[in-house]
Amino acid sequence: MLFYITCLLSVLADQATKLWIRGHLAVGDSIEVWPGMLRFTRYENSGAAFSSFQGYGRWFVLVAVALSAAVLIFRKRGEFRTPVLELGTGLFVGGAAGNAIDRIVFGSVTDFIQFESSRGIMNLADQAIHIGVLLILLNSLIAGRSRGSAEAAGNHFVQRDEKKL
Repeated sequence: MLFYITCLLSVLADQATKLWIRGHLAVGDSIEVWPGMLRFTRYENSGAAFSSFQGYGRWFVLVAVALSAAVLIFRKRGEFRTPVLELGTGLFVGGAAGNAIDRIVFGSVTDFIQFESSRGIMNLADQAIHIGVLLILLNSLIAGRSRGSAEAAGNHFVQRDEKKL
């Protein structure tokens, strides 16, 4: 359930903020939100991350659908069920869906979040994807360490038992 709630909230928040930006800023216009830290600058990105592949953005709808389908298939198999993975995959799929909606409806993605310390402009869907991937990686690291510790403990007991024999 956490997966679906996270996914839905990610899409809704992303689309609501983009709707507000489209209604209040013309392309290229900017407003300072937090002086010296954050500004909203409207940009229409017809490509992918970091404005790469300009004009080919609609192809990324297929990528978003394929990755989202893969997540749903793994979930159906009973995988991705820890709270961290539910949250991470929900953010990832929600972010991918939010940007896919823009690409289908407008032919480009509305970006607007610009940190003064960075050159890029992004949106909430991009942030959801990034945080989702980080949570998925974090879960993998934690699960890998847990497995490694369990295997090491198991080997330790096996070695002890062999010494007794």
